[in-house]
Amino acid sequence: MSYCYIDLKETNYSASITDYKIFADYDKPPIDKLMDIYDAYTKHHKWTSVWPIYPEEFTAKHNDLIGYYDENRLVAWSIIYKVSKQAVECEQFAWDYANPKLKLGIQSMKTECAIYKDLGYKIIILGDAHNYKRSIDGFTLFGTKNQGSEK
Repeated sequence: MSYCYIDLKETNYSASITDYKIFADYDKPPIDKLMDIYDAYTKHHKWTSVWPIYPEEFTAKHNDLIGYYDENRLVAWSIIYKVSKQAVECEQFAWDYANPKLKLGIQSMKTECAIYKDLGYKIIILGDAHNYKRSIDGFTLFGTKNQGSEK
């Protein structure tokens, strides 16, 4: 399996392409709703075995929680792990798929590129190099060093 990241200097996305909110430390995220979205996400994909999500992950200090909205209704979320001052990692994304035309799987990645580039990060680690991720500008496979050179 190959692993990938987005080189943020190669991107020029705008976060305004989605209706999103980064939950701040003082926000109380709607844990039950977030778990319901994850359940809908795994059912949509018909996965029989899923990575467990624990409520504490939504409020962990080393994670950012980004909520995505459709007509003021929370419909998707991303957990972003702050690895270092230069790198973040997309830990988990989930979407209820109630409105597929939103294309939030791809749109959320573009939004996150804009957010974290603006915050001064250099890369977003995406994990497995699935083909759909290749459509994001700056897509890069990890090589033998910390940042791969193969595209």
